[in-house]
Amino acid sequence: MATHLDLEEQEQIDQLKHFWAQYGNLITWALIVVLGGFAAWNGWNWWQRSQSIKAAALYDEIERAADARDAEKIERALADMKDKFGGTSFAAQGAMLAAQSLFDAGKPDGAKAALSWVADSGSDDSYKAVARLRLAGVHLQAQAYDEALKVLEAPMPEAYAALAADRRGDVLMAQGKADEAKTQYQKAWDAMNERTEYRQLVQVKLAALGVNVAPSPASGVAQ
Repeated sequence: MATHLDLEEQEQIDQLKHFWAQYGNLITWALIVVLGGFAAWNGWNWWQRSQSIKAAALYDEIERAADARDAEKIERALADMKDKFGGTSFAAQGAMLAAQSLFDAGKPDGAKAALSWVADSGSDDSYKAVARLRLAGVHLQAQAYDEALKVLEAPMPEAYAALAADRRGDVLMAQGKADEAKTQYQKAWDAMNERTEYRQLVQVKLAALGVNVAPSPASGVAQ
């Protein structure tokens, strides 16, 4: 009986050896790939968290400099942010905060540079759209109308299409192109949700151009 068991065990061992000889390398490499991928995933997550923490610290520095109205410190902190953490959302947020602070400090060129960077290099489409709208506004205030319209030519997410049309209307009005401005305001009004408060401002702009879009008392449908 013992001999029979020994022979059976030996046969199983021989089968295992044969299996390992045939598939051992494949199994080993598969384990290496799986474990390596797991380690890489953990390493990537750790790196992302580390980058976010460091980027948040630089954002706080920009915020403190903005509160102190220290334009030079804002520009230095923003340069560090773009250089080291340009791919993070903190970089886009920091750049837009810096742009507003620099504009308020009488440095429109610095504001335009910060907004242009977000519009061209931002990692989030929403931030890029907001940056373009604000950049067009800066050009509008500087009476650089062609530059403002050029900024607004870039494709934007659907959620920002109405605001882009409204901003184009403002630029065209400043150029004295009332009919073209009216078309853009109408496009903005049509695209906005009726519960959006900003829609009322667009309605006022249209009314100033002789366009009545107020709901009809009888039908409730926009005229």
